[in-house]
Amino acid sequence: MSHEKFQSCIEACNECATTCSHCATSCLHESDVKNLAHCVQLDLECAAICRSAAELMSLGSSYAHKLCALCADICDACAAECEKHSHMEHCKACAEACKRCAQECRSMSMQGAAMRHHN
Repeated sequence: MSHEKFQSCIEACNECATTCSHCATSCLHESDVKNLAHCVQLDLECAAICRSAAELMSLGSSYAHKLCALCADICDACAAECEKHSHMEHCKACAEACKRCAQECRSMSMQGAAMRHHN
């Protein structure tokens, strides 16, 4: 699997990871941090899976499509949680980045799975 075909997904994953890390850090500085604990947890998980997915795609891994399917699910969960706090700009931006990444990862996952079935 050539990583160039998935450059937009790699970029979406990297952007999402950065945005999620920023959101987690910003949430920790909010006055009601206890009510944001789940948001912070999902931000950190989402950032980790996005970085891993980008790395596997960059390596041209034949397992990248499987990880991207999971990445899309975690991005969806993070987006849903951040939308609950969208009155805060960092959560609003994070939800948007997560949605874009989920869409890219689902597309990549389907393309990657289709390519494996044809080989």
